[in-house]
Amino acid sequence: MILVTGGAGYIGSHTIKELLRDGREVVALDNLSAGHRELVLCEEFVEGDLADLGLLRETFRRYPIQAVIHFAAYTAVGESVADPQKYYANNVAAGLNLLRAMLEAGVKAIVFSSSAAVYGDPVRVPIPEDHPKDPKNPYGRTKLVFEGVLRDYGSAYGLRHVSLRYFNAAGSDPEGEIGELHDPETHLIPIVLEAAAGLRPYLEIYGTDYPTKDGTPVRDYIHVTDLARAHVVALRALEEGRAAEAYNLGTGQGYTVREVVEVCRRVTGREIPVVAGPRRAGDPAALVADPSRANRDLGWEPRFTTLEPIVETAWRWMTRRGA
Repeated sequence: MILVTGGAGYIGSHTIKELLRDGREVVALDNLSAGHRELVLCEEFVEGDLADLGLLRETFRRYPIQAVIHFAAYTAVGESVADPQKYYANNVAAGLNLLRAMLEAGVKAIVFSSSAAVYGDPVRVPIPEDHPKDPKNPYGRTKLVFEGVLRDYGSAYGLRHVSLRYFNAAGSDPEGEIGELHDPETHLIPIVLEAAAGLRPYLEIYGTDYPTKDGTPVRDYIHVTDLARAHVVALRALEEGRAAEAYNLGTGQGYTVREVVEVCRRVTGREIPVVAGPRRAGDPAALVADPSRANRDLGWEPRFTTLEPIVETAWRWMTRRGA
């Protein structure tokens, strides 16, 4: 059985669907502070927080857990700057509770949800895994710290681990069972689609003077189902005893904000009001993955390789929910 922490969240819920498709037994754990119980497709669900060591110990006693996929974390960059204590307490200290309960139960395999935020401002693009690590905010630093914890636990306790560094997760389950539900929404594509649907008056573009083809930031958008599949593939690698590594998950192709808006216009057939605003502090001009190591070592590559079909799945999910 696989324990998925943060299993009611956006990427966690999609990963549970892929685990079930792979024939796995799954138990989800989530405190529902940001997740949604209705997105969890497995039968076994534990409502609780990683800060509760007693609950974690009971969960490992109750279920025959063999490995963990760890998503549970706070993820808002701006909030991490305003309240770093919240982020270190949850993303690091509570994660240590999880590792303690795992080791006490003899569970020594974990796939960790990391982030491209560990790199900071890129010195070269596309970004490979050996790129310098210089996160620009507490969120990114918590992810980098926990990657280091996993390496230390691997050396000391034999904990087998894989860290997956996401670029920009996007889209929704192509079959429409589950999708993206953030409140408030912080991801660009659903925000653009909300503007297309009339749910917000306009899209504000943060910065139009970057050194890019049209002055707006460039990002690598990876479909959430491709991310979910990568966790299943990484889990198999751990089960086969392959060495611990960190892997980038992206398509290797970047789109400017204006290009995202244009794709959303084509997909929806609607006009999208746009307002130019100032840059946000800490936003780099371009973040694009070099995902070749995941392809070489894990045999993983994205199936959604262009932006339009990614946006189509997101729009389909939104319109089914009444947009």
